[in-house]
Amino acid sequence: MTSRNFAALDSRVFDVLVIGGGIFGACAAWDATLRGLSVALVERADFCSGVSANSYKFVHGGIRYLQHADLWRLRRSCAERSRLLRLAPHLVSPVPVVIPTFARPRQGKALLGAGMLVYDALTLDRNRGIRDKARRIPLARFIGKDEVLGLFPDLPKRDLTGAAIFWDGQMYNPSRLVLAFVRSAMEQGAVAVNYAEAEKLLLSDEAVDAVRIRDHLTGDHVEVKAKVVLNAAGPWAPWLLEELDRDKGVLRGSYSRDACFVVRRRFSHPYAIALQGKTRDPDAILSRAARHLFLTPWRNYTLCGVWHRVWSEHPDDVRITPEELERFIDEVNEAMPGLGLKMSDVTMWNAGLVPFGDNDSGASDLRYGKRSHLIDHARAHGIRNLVTLIGVRYTMARADAARAVDLVCAKIDPKLGPSRTDRTPLLGAGFERFDALAASVARAVAGEAGKDAAAALAHNYGTEYRNVLRLGAEPEIGRGCLAGSTTFRAEVAHAVREEMACHLSDIVFRRTDLATGGHPGRALQEAAALAARELGWDEATRREELAIVERRFIIGEEAGFAAPQRIPVSEGEALAGAGA
Repeated sequence: MTSRNFAALDSRVFDVLVIGGGIFGACAAWDATLRGLSVALVERADFCSGVSANSYKFVHGGIRYLQHADLWRLRRSCAERSRLLRLAPHLVSPVPVVIPTFARPRQGKALLGAGMLVYDALTLDRNRGIRDKARRIPLARFIGKDEVLGLFPDLPKRDLTGAAIFWDGQMYNPSRLVLAFVRSAMEQGAVAVNYAEAEKLLLSDEAVDAVRIRDHLTGDHVEVKAKVVLNAAGPWAPWLLEELDRDKGVLRGSYSRDACFVVRRRFSHPYAIALQGKTRDPDAILSRAARHLFLTPWRNYTLCGVWHRVWSEHPDDVRITPEELERFIDEVNEAMPGLGLKMSDVTMWNAGLVPFGDNDSGASDLRYGKRSHLIDHARAHGIRNLVTLIGVRYTMARADAARAVDLVCAKIDPKLGPSRTDRTPLLGAGFERFDALAASVARAVAGEAGKDAAAALAHNYGTEYRNVLRLGAEPEIGRGCLAGSTTFRAEVAHAVREEMACHLSDIVFRRTDLATGGHPGRALQEAAALAARELGWDEATRREELAIVERRFIIGEEAGFAAPQRIPVSEGEALAGAGA
């Protein structure tokens, strides 16, 4: 059983304490356990409830970096995409992306075709080790004007000449991918605790002696001791280090609020499309006229994004106003006339903070952050056992976490071996072909659920699906799915018993597909009843938990993140988003 055990944090001196349960912290915990280190991982809210849950769900292969002639980043991004396709094939798959071409110098086939050829040549090894042919990334190709209009009839037809198609990666469920890293680490002996906030570093002149951790469920405190502390709290990381950085100011950088939204429409095909937006990349050496916006099929919805804005406020205050959302919708409609998106089409929105480049106040053409920040505080502040990692791209989390753990190991024992996360499959990934796995699940649930529910179960749990279905044999839980959903009743109990779900929001937004892109309807009431039984809630608590989840479906400023320390932690729906 993977149970929450706050008391275990006080059981010993750990080799490493990882602060932050997003993708970077989860990857670091998994990496450190594979190297034989004793690991504690703490997260102030729920695992993957912050920035990691609010990405655009792309696993980027680095094609954008051609514009910057940054071949190092291109190759590394492609390698990490390939690794995720191998290590978590149930949670990452290829997605085709259409880029329209026009009879204009910087938007024509010649320039784009040359770029595609160079990219394909630089990434010829992109499918090495990927056994499942359905997870391999094909070469780019071109289609004609009639074919692209057959896919996207709402495109502007003036000067349209056709399109290029390239393939990138897409996450089925970012939250469950993070959870796969966390649970894999726990299987190897790591102690991981959600709703456990690192409130203060207890410092001596040259070291972190301990970290004061607060249990948001009980109010208890513990001082956790570790040989090395790895601060991987994302945009919250500098705030934890304020006492260290009071004079030098080297940590508080520039952050981008990356935002996208979900609409209930979906294309009738699996192709995403890249549209010309209104801003450009000032760092690009050679580029098209403007940055691209993407419309991407995802489950039964479409993701629209990404928009960037310099964010100088506290990360707890991230939000999107209705006025901003209206502007985003207008920009999409301008790029694809005839689409006619309206505010009523939007079911949810996502927003998270990532390190940005240096930008002037009020600038519209913004510089992206290029690399994650890895800080050895022995050099920066004279604190020998403290390391900070603030990640930029979800895709690079495994590799950047490996670099951070390299630094941790150098402080503990330089003889410790290298990272093994590049070749060790995650929990649930022990299968050859996903279609064969999905067929096995379909046979196992025949008579109680359809193919869509079987496929969703295979995606979310991989080979671990049997542990979920086993709970359905209990009469109090029951077999089959919640009303009108592809989520099995047993998944609710499994989320509580095996995956440390503490609130209804954990179950709805991060452990299951219930809130994939919108309100789950009557299934929400059923899930709440099952959760109440598992967690021992009284009727008042059940209603409160339901109300918290219902508020997450408010579109606009009211849905912004509220921090655990400001309100009851069950409302800490960190950085509003589509959850799964």
